[in-house]
Amino acid sequence: METCAQTDLVESCQRFDAGPGGGRSFLTKPVNESEGQDRDAELLRQIAGGDRAAFADFYDRHATLMFSVAYRILNDASEAEDVLQEACLQIWEKAGKFDPQQGKASSWAAILARNRAIDRIRASQRRNRLAEEAGAEQSQATPATGTANEAIYGHEQAKLIASAMVELPAEQRQAIELAYFSGLTQDEISKKLSAPLGTVKARIRRGLLKLRDQLEGLL
Repeated sequence: METCAQTDLVESCQRFDAGPGGGRSFLTKPVNESEGQDRDAELLRQIAGGDRAAFADFYDRHATLMFSVAYRILNDASEAEDVLQEACLQIWEKAGKFDPQQGKASSWAAILARNRAIDRIRASQRRNRLAEEAGAEQSQATPATGTANEAIYGHEQAKLIASAMVELPAEQRQAIELAYFSGLTQDEISKKLSAPLGTVKARIRRGLLKLRDQLEGLL
């Protein structure tokens, strides 16, 4: 599914209204528990067939639950809204795989939101770890002007790191991606690339030094 189409799909199904505190709250339709499970299963079958109206109905029924699950993990409303959209896209793409014999659709939707929220935290931790390593390399070469915790985190940091990574030689970029974005140990990277451990360590170190030079003054 194309990115623009995905965005249109989620935006068309979002229902926001002003809450008591002036913030945004999701409008949901009350669900009768005795009938809800059968209705959800039917909606997912329709969604699997590309029915956007069914998708909007399912969204209205479960968006609050999914948002709440994401918010409890992330403790950030904006991040939780992003996770909700990502989980909704998964529902659109994976509706045909839902098996009502394995559990309730509401639980399935909540698990998708939970997993996306955890993935987001892990991705942020990997970015922070990479920034800290680059910062450590910088501090060894120049007088310290701040701590790694003073680096720019979040979306802006991710863009800076991604831009700097593109400029690295392929073998250094690959080693760093496996170490910091795939979570492999240096021994595992050595086996995966069929390269000596010393070579892997050298590629990572040289890559971090290059990142230090490119990100100097930005992190």
